[in-house]
Amino acid sequence: MGRQVKVSVLGSINADLVARVAELPRPGETVIGHALSRYSGGKGANQAVAAARLSAQVAFYGMTGSDAAGENLLAALNAEGIDTGKVERRAGADTGTAMILVSDAGENMIVVVAGANGHVGADYVDTVARELGAADTLLLQFETPLAALRRLLDKLPPNRPRVIVNPAPVRDISDLRLARIDVMTPNRSELAAITGLDDVESGGRCLLDRGVRSVICTCGSDGSYWIEREGTTHFPAFPVHAVDTTAAGDAFAGALAVSLSRGDSVAAAIHTANAAAALSTTRPGAQPSLPRRREVDDFLRAHAGDGLPSFVPFRGEGARSGAPTPDATGFRG
Repeated sequence: MGRQVKVSVLGSINADLVARVAELPRPGETVIGHALSRYSGGKGANQAVAAARLSAQVAFYGMTGSDAAGENLLAALNAEGIDTGKVERRAGADTGTAMILVSDAGENMIVVVAGANGHVGADYVDTVARELGAADTLLLQFETPLAALRRLLDKLPPNRPRVIVNPAPVRDISDLRLARIDVMTPNRSELAAITGLDDVESGGRCLLDRGVRSVICTCGSDGSYWIEREGTTHFPAFPVHAVDTTAAGDAFAGALAVSLSRGDSVAAAIHTANAAAALSTTRPGAQPSLPRRREVDDFLRAHAGDGLPSFVPFRGEGARSGAPTPDATGFRG
């Protein structure tokens, strides 16, 4: 298997309260829920667990409140083998909380109350930047203040570690050092909100023009799109019965980080990440839904003919021939 890859995550850690409903409510509407569950969550913590379950050595950085909820969440991360030694317990702050509605069709609505996550700032980054920069891949999201991400992107060396940014929830990215972002992974609505462009390819090229090195747009049941200057590669979604899509984007980000860190091609990494995301939607909850490496490998073997990419040059001359052939972990070549 070679050396264990190192993934660092700077991000949020939340207690998730999840209510199941038949249909998501419209504005002003009250609906009856039929189940209430509590899970460990937060986009940062979710992505850390996703990477750890795929055999990476993971370190998580962020803040909790000095409360029982924070201690319980850190204990859950430690149980996954994740290093939380640099997580700060913020006196006087509550641990972050997410309130999530999940419909019977598997769609969700989420409200996040940042709590201690909102105190992750430039000063904290200064204390952990060296450790964050020592990883193969660094995962970032927008559930912590952008001031922290801005400082970190400015302090990192030019080419190490690989930086993957999941821009959720949507924020104004105009002040970020976009040229230091190796991969940005918005979903379709996030890409449109960030760029003002509804077309996935046009939105992706807009981010490339603004300095982002690579763009991968996740589109739920429509799969994923890898946008390059030469064109766009579409990776169809794997056929699964989704029951809860809450952490699908986090499963994707964690798997992408691990796959790229171990030297897989971008195409292989996206294929693997699509598989991890698909598996996560078949189970309820955020962190409980995240698959382990053996599950992803078995899933890819069972779906060897699914999720294969097609490339369309930007000027639309047709599809690339000679697409790589799949193996147990994604693609050869």
